Amino acid sequence: MAVSIRLSRFGAKKSPFYRIVVMDSEKARDGKFVEQIGTYDPRKDPSEIVLQEDAALKWLGCGARPTETVKRFLKSTGIWAKFRQTA
Repeated sequence: MAVSIRLSRFGAKKSPFYRIVVMDSEKARDGKFVEQIGTYDPRKDPSEIVLQEDAALKWLGCGARPTETVKRFLKSTGIWAKFRQTA
């Protein structure tokens, strides 16, 4: 089972809200997830990204692969640099 860290969409039509979740890479976008580690709200100015640092580092250490978008969020919050230092 390959695990990925990716976005899961919530919210109404034309009003997106995303959860940053850890899930099996073969599951559907909004399918069952293993753990929710953050949120992303693109409607706010500037966009709001909330991540649980300890949970993100734990899953990255276990081999979870982030999508390009989530990787960009990890870099902007500084979590990716902490993960690269420990790896």
